[in-house]
Amino acid sequence: MTGYGKAESQLRGHKLICEIRSLNSKSMDLSTRLAPQVRARELDIRTMVAQRLERGKVDLSIFVDEGLTVSGERLAAINWEAAKSYAEQYKAQFGGEVPAEVMAAILRFPDVLKQQEDTADLTEEEWASVQATLQQAMDAFIAFRTQEGAALQAMFNEKLDGIADLLAQVEPFEKGRVAKIKERLEQSLGKLSVETQAEVDRNRLEQEMIYYLEKLDITEEKVRLTNHIKYFREVMNEGVNELTNERAAGVGKKLGFIAQEMGREINTLGSKSNQSEMQIIVVKMKDILEQIKEQVLNVL
Repeated sequence: MTGYGKAESQLRGHKLICEIRSLNSKSMDLSTRLAPQVRARELDIRTMVAQRLERGKVDLSIFVDEGLTVSGERLAAINWEAAKSYAEQYKAQFGGEVPAEVMAAILRFPDVLKQQEDTADLTEEEWASVQATLQQAMDAFIAFRTQEGAALQAMFNEKLDGIADLLAQVEPFEKGRVAKIKERLEQSLGKLSVETQAEVDRNRLEQEMIYYLEKLDITEEKVRLTNHIKYFREVMNEGVNELTNERAAGVGKKLGFIAQEMGREINTLGSKSNQSEMQIIVVKMKDILEQIKEQVLNVL
């Protein structure tokens, strides 16, 4: 499921920013971009994220804005040793003091503005602060997912209602279908010669007709499809109830399996339909089901 979460705090006098973004994925695919200060804790960070988010193509960024304090004031990020070296080289070449405009140009050199990376290990207190910030970002991320999940639930219910309504529309055509099939067979039999008709075993004909009509009966498919729709709703509602406990992972896969079973029943309805009106209804069902399958990928 797509999602986004962000949290900020302070680390060694600078702003620590934690951002989490996610796209759809069947498993956990975590990529990280970590500030030098926290790289040594990458394994612990990955474990924390995997335990709570469980699934998705997740992009995690934890970085420190070296040039910005928590209060928002811009700090001078100058490598004074490099600046001093350039100034000494100027004096050696041209003599005298370094003009202000030259010194201003030196201070804009990339290696002068580039600070030394802070790679010192985190103290336990600092690590606890980083963990708390990451947890806050994941809280925001999960809240985003929950909001999106509510919208998906409403969409699923609407689509399931659509399939159920279409299934109800099949019934009027189904009632007259058997009579039409028997009438068509009788008409075909009536076109045979008198001698051939006399040789036809009427009892055997009735048996074959009953067998043929039973093969075209769609009662079982209708019952199973109705049950699948009901079960889809139950699983979906269980997943929503479990979101508060963060145990909803796996619901998306289960919903995907149920959608596949719904597809089998709809396909069987189509294969047994020998009326254009019923086939049109089946096509509409398939269209709605494809929309459901596409969105199921967004569910954990």
